[in-house]
Parts: sequence; C-alpha cells; structure tokens
Amino acid sequence: MITRIKNRMQVGGEGGFTLIELLVVIIIIAILAAIAIPMYLSQRQKGWEATVKSDLRNASVAAESYYTGTTPTTYVGLTPVLLDTNGFNVSTGVTVSMGPLTATSYCIQAVHTSNNNPANTWHIGNRAADSGAPQSGVC
Repeated sequence: MITRIKNRMQVGGEGGFTLIELLVVIIIIAILAAIAIPMYLSQRQKGWEATVKSDLRNASVAAESYYTGTTPTTYVGLTPVLLDTNGFNVSTGVTVSMGPLTATSYCIQAVHTSNNNPANTWHIGNRAADSGAPQSGVC
C-alpha cells in the first residue's frame, strides 16, 4: 500500500490523504479524547478534595491554638475570622463554616466552591464521634 502511494505521488497523480484515512485519524482522536476527558475531570475532583482536607487540618490546628489562648478555655464563640487570627489561611475557592460548638468541642466543615455539592462537604472536629482526620459529610 505504501509503495502504491509513493508511485501515485511520483507519477504526478493525486496528492494528499483519502477520505477514509482522514476519518480513521478523526475516530482515533475521538476515542483518545473519550478516555482522557473523564480521567482529567476525576483528577480535578481529587484536587479539590485534597485542598479542602488540607484546609480542614490547618483550621483544626488554628482552633486548638484559639482554645489554648482563651480564658477561660472554651470553643464557644469560635468563628472563621478567629481562625484567621490564629494562623489559618483559607485556600482560594474553599468555604469554611463552623458546626456545633461547645465549651470543650468543635466541628469545622468545608466545601470547595467548584465542587459545591452537599455530598462533597468535609468536616473535622475533636468530638468523640470524630476521628481527628477530615471526614466526608457535614457536622
């Protein structure tokens, strides 16, 4: 087949690609795109979740810092603004909110605005029900 194409080009016949060759290339590109796009979207989702989890861990450290710096020691009155004053910097696109607060326990929840779905909300706290690591769901 390659020799036939070479002969056709040398003799001065038609140059270029046939319609079938172009269609085969387009189909191959479409198949590769159909595989790559969902994988790319999945990686974006994982990146958003990693950002939220990292922010929650940092917010937890700031909450503990707030607790040790208040007199009397209590979590009541803790707000995202007070987390900022205790060294927490929220990442771009992450929304942090406070869950139920008591004198000795806290719960902080967060969601990424690009992934704003209640199923993609994460929380962290020091309550007995919390493991100390970010968990899926609301407080």
